[in-house]
Amino acid sequence: MGVFEKGMPWTKVKGTALLAASGDPSQEEQAISYAADLLRRGELVAFPTETVYGLGADALNPAAVQKIFKAKERPPDNPLIVHVTGLEDLERLTENIPVEVALLAGRFWPGPLTVVLPKKDIVPAVTTAGLSSVALRIPAHPLTQKLLAAAGVPVAAPSANISGRPSPTTAAHVIEDMAGRIAAVLDGGACPVGVESTVLSLLSKPPVLLRPGGVTLEMLQELLGVQIIDISITGAEEFKDAPPSPGLKYRHYATRAPIYLVEGEGEAQKKQLLALGEGFAMQGRRVGMLICEETGILFPAAAVELLGSKKEPGLVAGRLYGALRRLDAAGVDVIVAEGFSEQDMGRAVMNRLRKAATKIIKPW
Repeated sequence: MGVFEKGMPWTKVKGTALLAASGDPSQEEQAISYAADLLRRGELVAFPTETVYGLGADALNPAAVQKIFKAKERPPDNPLIVHVTGLEDLERLTENIPVEVALLAGRFWPGPLTVVLPKKDIVPAVTTAGLSSVALRIPAHPLTQKLLAAAGVPVAAPSANISGRPSPTTAAHVIEDMAGRIAAVLDGGACPVGVESTVLSLLSKPPVLLRPGGVTLEMLQELLGVQIIDISITGAEEFKDAPPSPGLKYRHYATRAPIYLVEGEGEAQKKQLLALGEGFAMQGRRVGMLICEETGILFPAAAVELLGSKKEPGLVAGRLYGALRRLDAAGVDVIVAEGFSEQDMGRAVMNRLRKAATKIIKPW
């Protein structure tokens, strides 16, 4: 195992190598080289992106891609996103590329935007869950860009967590779920965006928003000059076959403790949050609160995770998954979560909270 034989300071957790890739340029270079070699050999490597950590395999190697589904315990009808280095890869992997791609690429790539296009036969069916389309993006994280360039293959990568769990935004989160299941984790620190990429289907006109993320609906509509159809809130029952995007058909981002999501705003929402928190506490259950800073003053005694101000939905998004994992680690019996406005990044926050929720409550 190359770098280990050279005495590099990587550690292993249950057989999974933790590749430190910050600080020392030579260490970073060797970590990337080792991770790229693993990908070319059909192994699984988790790596940081600007959104969340991805669990990568050679997208054109069906046997390697199958390992993703096994490691994550992921349903086989849930398609994967393919990460590439540039527009030339789109031409290799897709066909009938619409003119909108150039506009989107000029504004949002590299970055947290995924587009869905008709695939070429070179992309195996397992990568796309049997669909005739493929989801692709060009990530912005510098380590990811270096890894993709070194590997020389397109990399299929969902989030690097057990399916249904909160997505990982640090290498420690990945190790918590994936140690012993994958070959290595490339540690690049915390992911700045903190929620998965926006997924936009260009298979029809007008385009269709399949999942909100760091590129907001408002940004897309302003650039393209059209009203985009938003089906990101569609229920799982609508997708009896393979869904067109990850994050649509199955429950995602969930904690071990049940989550009660209180939507709405203002005093009615606060009263409902208080009533639920006090009610569960009177039942003898340990309550975790997932709330904004403005509401935090109401819950001085509870296990509280403050996501930030309601005025900063981007900050809230970046803290969401880490907060969910900390509440799980604290051993709470139930989580009461506060809903947010669905403007801009708030749409992505609410999409994830609704997918994670056991029950959604409207205030009185």
